Amino acid sequence: MFSSIRRLFGIMENHVTLAAGCAAQLIRWHQTHTYCGSCGSVMEDKQEERAKICPNCKTVYFPRLSPAVIVAVVKEGKILLARSGRFPGNMFSVLAGFVEIGETLEACVEREVFEETGIKVKNITYFNSQPWPFPDSLMLGFIADYAGGEICVDAHEIAEAKWFSANNLPDIPGGISIARHLIDEFVNQQKPGLKTGDSQ
Repeated sequence: MFSSIRRLFGIMENHVTLAAGCAAQLIRWHQTHTYCGSCGSVMEDKQEERAKICPNCKTVYFPRLSPAVIVAVVKEGKILLARSGRFPGNMFSVLAGFVEIGETLEACVEREVFEETGIKVKNITYFNSQPWPFPDSLMLGFIADYAGGEICVDAHEIAEAKWFSANNLPDIPGGISIARHLIDEFVNQQKPGLKTGDSQ
């Protein structure tokens, strides 16, 4: 189900893919919350809100949502892009990772970038957000400036990382993803009016 929805991204209109993604997340939530995680009783739907309640111990469960940051790091007119072994072909993208318990979004940006590439960042600025139903993420986009360090990749997370200029980009994600929006914003800041398709 989720792989077929992923194929819709970039093909259907944005509002259609968002609705399909929301439906997929709700179906998955219903499938994985049949029983109460506290006492094992069969869950019931709450009528007044989107939630499930245990009729025995009264524990309430809301749809799962996993916040993750995604960040464009910029240094002297270049953007830091990385390639995961899971990416198709030679595609590169901006860095991303899940927020940990007790962590601010800004701290997560700093940690993820440093863990994956050895680069330190500063001037972290919020950009935009996007629900991402693979399987239940909320992507929170940021732009940050390079603060120090040399690229040293975490081989468990990514295969390689490089700095790219706006007129020398590699293969990048499709136009509907927040990753692409971040890269487009970088290109526009460097060369107003230039589209990413013209920069390769």
